[in-house]
Amino acid sequence: MKGIVKRFPGVVALDDVSLSVYPGEVVALVGENGAGKSTLMKITGGVYQPDAGSISVEGREVVIGSVADAIRLRIGFIHQELNVLDNLDVASNIFLGREPRRFGPLRLIDSRRMRDEARAYLERLGLDVSPDTPLSRLSIAQQQLVEIAKSLSQQARILIMDEPTSSLTLTETGRLIGVVKELRAQGVSVIYISHRLGEVKELADRVVALRDGRNAGELSRAEITHERMVRMMVGRDISNFYVPSEGGARDAAFEVRGLRTRRYPQHAVSFAARRGEILGFAGLVGAGRSELAEAVFGVEPPVAGELTLDGRALKIRSPQDAIREGIYLAPEDRRRAGLILEETIRRNVSLPSLARYASAGLVNAEAESRAAKEVCGRLNVKAPSVEVAAGTLSGGNQQKVVLAKWLARDPKVLIFDEPTRGIDVGAKHEIYELMRGLARAGVVIIMVSSDMEEVLNVSDRVAVMHEGRLTGILEREECCEEAVMRLAVGQTEGADV
Repeated sequence: MKGIVKRFPGVVALDDVSLSVYPGEVVALVGENGAGKSTLMKITGGVYQPDAGSISVEGREVVIGSVADAIRLRIGFIHQELNVLDNLDVASNIFLGREPRRFGPLRLIDSRRMRDEARAYLERLGLDVSPDTPLSRLSIAQQQLVEIAKSLSQQARILIMDEPTSSLTLTETGRLIGVVKELRAQGVSVIYISHRLGEVKELADRVVALRDGRNAGELSRAEITHERMVRMMVGRDISNFYVPSEGGARDAAFEVRGLRTRRYPQHAVSFAARRGEILGFAGLVGAGRSELAEAVFGVEPPVAGELTLDGRALKIRSPQDAIREGIYLAPEDRRRAGLILEETIRRNVSLPSLARYASAGLVNAEAESRAAKEVCGRLNVKAPSVEVAAGTLSGGNQQKVVLAKWLARDPKVLIFDEPTRGIDVGAKHEIYELMRGLARAGVVIIMVSSDMEEVLNVSDRVAVMHEGRLTGILEREECCEEAVMRLAVGQTEGADV
């Protein structure tokens, strides 16, 4: 790609950007949200067309006018946001639009062949589900692996991976990294976009950085370090990236006793969260962490159990009950469950608090706007105004809007489910600072995360779950990857190694 320019109304998304990738090479494309990475890759994948510049494949200049053109050129694209149909089964998603057909005048879909071929790709990725399984029954992480299987089935020679591990656990990420290395050995070119710089360091043959829609630098394999990548991406050094604990956690303020979720009714979970600390929850996919968070928030009312806040018993049967008590959830899937994408920032921020801005049943838009501007200013939300649709924002800024609507209500307990999934390094640092500041101010912070590095560096204590059970809680000095993984696979505290 040479001299690529892409303009949208009021903004130049890409300004004279160039990128090359050689056969059997993994090029990592890094940059903050809004730097232009996804726009550049959507041009490669035929979703957008450039306003200027040229694209060549194997020395031949090409025009990629559509997604179909990209597929014909054997360019595969795994998008950051899932592009799957949850009303179809796994095999139908993998071969959507390319279903194998039986011979004969009716050209019927050969379902048996489709299932057999789908099964081979699922096994390659280590995804132990039947090709007949409806996609709606799979977790987000499993749906992400189905999307990857779909790209592998297209026999791509250039494979674009946009945040492919954002929903995956440590084990699944390791498996995917193995697949990428295998593809590289087979001569496949991979353009790998990730905010997880540890993955980039392990995989990349070269790193290319974008900043504000322009090329910001390039690192060879020998030059790749965490510090150099961050400096290229943000244009400055970020010290104390994880905002360490200051200690001094107070007595338990929020207690959960004997909580049984609808998914794991046979297991009772009990824990206490203190003011002044960040209590992290770790575990593999299917461990029951998100279900626990949703039960506490009343999305799926618990089968049994008690919640207390400052010694006072709570009755949470719905999110409205939780909101009245000052208990808020920033959900894992912010686009589906945390925001109304078509609505403005202002309306998203005010939605849980409309009564505060209403008089005689009428909402005062000016009061809404003032409150939204104030809290968005505190969180450094990057947007032209609070009147733009939430869906137009980058992932990091969308997450800040989710948090803004709760901060406007003075939270007592704030649950973060995958708080930095798909978010760039600069926005991550801001969210870590926010979490630590809230803890310091006395808010009870509970963080669910599949990012091991995040869990170990952000948490003051780590609670680990396995298949609906709480297998142990590690104090700060006990936290290490080995100890967390031992508990995550079901070995309880105190058991022999």
